[in-house]
Amino acid sequence: MAMLRRSWKRPLAAMGLATAMALVSACGTSGPAGAGDGIEVWALQDDVLNPIEKASIESFNAEGGNASLQTFGNDPYKQKLRVALGSPNAPDVFFNWGGGNLAEYVDAGRVADLTPMLEENPELKEAFIPSVLDAAKIDDKYYGVPMRGMQPVVLYYNKAVFRDAGVQPPETWEDLVSLVDTFKSEGVQPIALAGSQAWTELMWAEYLLDRIGGPEVFQKIRAGEPDAWRQPAVIESMTKIEELVQQGAFGDDYASVGYDVGGASTILAQGDAAMHLMGSWEYVNQLGQSPEFVERGDLGWVPFPSVAGGEGDPGNVVGNPTNFYSVSADSEAQDSAKEFVSTQLHEPEYVQDLIDAGDVPAVTGVEDKLADAPNSEYTTWIYELVQQAPNFQLSWDQDLPADEATFMLTQLQELFLGNLSPQAFADSLAKR
Repeated sequence: MAMLRRSWKRPLAAMGLATAMALVSACGTSGPAGAGDGIEVWALQDDVLNPIEKASIESFNAEGGNASLQTFGNDPYKQKLRVALGSPNAPDVFFNWGGGNLAEYVDAGRVADLTPMLEENPELKEAFIPSVLDAAKIDDKYYGVPMRGMQPVVLYYNKAVFRDAGVQPPETWEDLVSLVDTFKSEGVQPIALAGSQAWTELMWAEYLLDRIGGPEVFQKIRAGEPDAWRQPAVIESMTKIEELVQQGAFGDDYASVGYDVGGASTILAQGDAAMHLMGSWEYVNQLGQSPEFVERGDLGWVPFPSVAGGEGDPGNVVGNPTNFYSVSADSEAQDSAKEFVSTQLHEPEYVQDLIDAGDVPAVTGVEDKLADAPNSEYTTWIYELVQQAPNFQLSWDQDLPADEATFMLTQLQELFLGNLSPQAFADSLAKR
C-alpha cells in the first residue's frame, strides 16, 4: 500500500527496513499498577507518530511505569508480529488495524479481552467515539483501544470546476450520475480514479454496499455466511459501479493512473477532473503537492451521496476508523500493559500532540482544540462526520482475512475493467 495513501495500511511516513527504538526505562515502586514489570510496546515506523508515542511512554515512565518502544517498517512488522504473538517474544502492547486483522489473533487466543477494563472504567470507554471504538470489537468484546486519528473516506471536489459548470456537489446518487454527463459535456473528466491500484476502486464498492444494503450486508460477508457475496445488495452495488464506468465517469485512462505518484490528486488539483473519492489523508497530500489549490479555497469536500431506497443510513462512513493498541494475552506484565493503554491514550497532552501533528483524534470533547488548530475547517468537519456516524465500516481489505481480501481486490479490478459482470464478481467470491 502507498506511503501517502492511508495509514490503515501504512502511515504517512517513509517506510524502510525494520529498526528498533529503545527508550530508557525509569523504574519505580509507585505509580501505575504493576509498574515494576517492564512492558514492551510495538508500533510502526512513522516520522509523525513515533515522537508522540515516545513522549507518551516517557510520561508513563515518569509516573513509575517501565515501558519501552520498538518500531518496525509496515511489511516487516506484519510478519514479525504474526510470528511473535504466542511465542516467548510477544510484545506486551502492539499496534494493529482492528477488524479482520485483529480478529485472526483473537481467534487464536493471542489477545487480551479489554472489555472488563472498559466496563470498570466507564469514563475511559466514553472518552472514545463509539463507532471508532467498535472497530476493535469482536464478538461483543473489546480487544483494542484507539491510539491515533481517524481517516474516513469522503468525496473531494474542485470548487472552481463546479463554479464554471454552474453546479453544486452531489447529495444523492442521482445527482452524481447527472453530474457525470454535465462534466463530460464541459470537457472535464467527472471523477479522478487511480485505477492502477484496486484499493482506490474499493471505496466505491464499500460506500455503495453500505448505502444500498446497510452495514449488515457486509457483516454477513465478514462472518463467512454461505452465499453472502451473492446478496442482492452486492449485485446492485456492483451494477451501479458497472454503469458508472460505462457512462465514462472515470475517463478512458483511469486504469493506468496511480495514487502513490500523485496522479489522481494532481488531476483534481489542476481542474482536469471534478471529483475524487479518497481517504481523509487526501487533504494533507494536496497541501504537500498542490498547496496553492488548497490555499485559494478550491478544494471542497462532502459526504458520499445517499442512494434512494437504500437501507443504509446516509450518515454511515467507511475507511479507517483509527489504529489500535492491544494487549497480548500471554503478557507476563498484563496489568501494567492495560494500565498503559488505559491511562495514556486519551491524556490531554497526547491528544494535543496528535492534533498538532494534523491528526483528528478518536476521542470526544476535542472540538475546541480542533477549532484552534491549523486547517480547523477541515479537521472539525472530519471530526463531526465521524462523531455523528451511526456506523464506521473498516475498509474491506483490512476487515477480511488477508487471502480473501487480496482475491477480492483482483476481482474488483476486473469488474472495473469490464472483464467481470456484477454477478460473475459475486459468484467468484462466493465460490472461495
